[in-house]
Amino acid sequence: MEDRKDKAGTQPSLLPDGEEEDDWRKEEDDDMEDSPPPAFSTSAEAETSGPPQPTVSHEGHEGIESHLQKLQLDKKVEELTEPQETEELEGREEESKRHLNVVFIGHVDAGKSTTGGHILFLSGQVDDRTMQKYEREAKEKNRESWYMAYIMDTNEEERIKGKTVEVGRAHFETENTRFTILDAPGHKSYVPNMISGASQADVGVLVISARKGEFETGYEKGGQTREHVQLAKTLGVSKLVVVVNKMDDHTVNWSKERYDEIESKMTPFLKLSGYNAKKDVHFLPISGLIGSNMASRVDRKLCSWWDGPSLFEVLDTIEIPLRDPKGPVRMPIIDKYKDMGTVVMGKIESGTIQENDNLLLMPNKAHVKVLAIYRDENKSRRAGPGENVRVKLSGVEEEDILAGFLLSSVVNPVHVVFEFNAQLQILELLDNAIFTAGYKAILHIHSIVEESEIVELIEEIDVKKKKDADPKKKKPKRKPLFVKNGAVVVCRIQVNNLICIENFSDFPQLGRFTLRTEGKTIAVGKVVALPPPGCSIFAS
Repeated sequence: MEDRKDKAGTQPSLLPDGEEEDDWRKEEDDDMEDSPPPAFSTSAEAETSGPPQPTVSHEGHEGIESHLQKLQLDKKVEELTEPQETEELEGREEESKRHLNVVFIGHVDAGKSTTGGHILFLSGQVDDRTMQKYEREAKEKNRESWYMAYIMDTNEEERIKGKTVEVGRAHFETENTRFTILDAPGHKSYVPNMISGASQADVGVLVISARKGEFETGYEKGGQTREHVQLAKTLGVSKLVVVVNKMDDHTVNWSKERYDEIESKMTPFLKLSGYNAKKDVHFLPISGLIGSNMASRVDRKLCSWWDGPSLFEVLDTIEIPLRDPKGPVRMPIIDKYKDMGTVVMGKIESGTIQENDNLLLMPNKAHVKVLAIYRDENKSRRAGPGENVRVKLSGVEEEDILAGFLLSSVVNPVHVVFEFNAQLQILELLDNAIFTAGYKAILHIHSIVEESEIVELIEEIDVKKKKDADPKKKKPKRKPLFVKNGAVVVCRIQVNNLICIENFSDFPQLGRFTLRTEGKTIAVGKVVALPPPGCSIFAS
């Protein structure tokens, strides 16, 4: 009897309810009292105990053990179920917040990295101890005012030169919104990197320096303020927050006259670039270095004339066009790396990606499976349109992926072409060159950078006459031999390698592009026609 209890007692008690376990054991004890106790005899006891006594069969003992194992399994299932439910609730709470990608653009030294760094500090993403470390590092380099920029500029080269080179990436949250910050470089040598950052963004924060001379340098012909605004609009940045920075500088001293001067000069240019100044653009004064008018409204002692919102308030309430989470999956890849498998990075432009989804990696048509999704810094079961994510894949090796490849749904795959028709607006050709068939430039479309050639000019569009034209009296198309600055033309463009693109009318994010040559943007455009399915080029 005692031996049996000892054996039963060695099994862990894993019943959900302790009372049930006691009842079960009590019933066992009662049964044992009503019936003769079985003897567990050793060979020594058998020699001295006379005739052999009945023993419990091995099968009966196994029955008890299997019952305990079943109880143990049930308990484990219960324990595993509870955390999963909690995880799902946390996931739903996270998904209840909308997500926005914000790119910081503007002329070099306008204060983009400093402003982005201070946002992270004010939102609690960086602690005081880390800030003290950055202050010491900046002081050692005799660049005390750069310490906030060190939060975004983690590269040592960037810290030494004080210039952002790569697109910095960070995350912060407000009460209603999760944000991904994209800190784009302002120097003209790194415009391709700026294009990469802006192509992933929904909202642009145009940082303008109010300091005497700095605004004028960025705004005048050839300044990056102008080029960044034009590129942002072309790349799909639908809303723009224009922050007039360095208002605390001694040359400005929160001057309303200086703020009004900058706003009055920028507004007409923003309209020319395609922005609706009343609906799409918000102006506000800030100091990125001391954090004024960012997380909370500016102190009226500093700036008595401003009674508008703070930067956080504007970002938290800004509205952007919604995207269809049920559409076909489209995720351009901006980078890839190995981490216990193949991981790709990018922004989901359409559809929803979930764990265990089967997708196509285009243009090489590789069938891949989604093993894991990482949104911000956390693992997630799914991610919808607008999310910047990292996706771990099986079925493809890291060396077989290039920036510009695209994750696509299997049922409705992305178009893959060598040629396409586009409507171009010529901005400014180098040295008054003539734009004609044979003209070569670098094509930037979503995360693709590809050499291209104009193979045919199809039609020049007269924008002024088009508004007043009678469609019944439309003249037959006349192919131009060439066009000059300012012209709008429909043309056919050819590239050297297969690229993944879509019609602008179907997927605007994958159908708008820029043409650049010798470090300058010469045209912006949109895809208007693609070859028929199954054909990589147009029929002649």
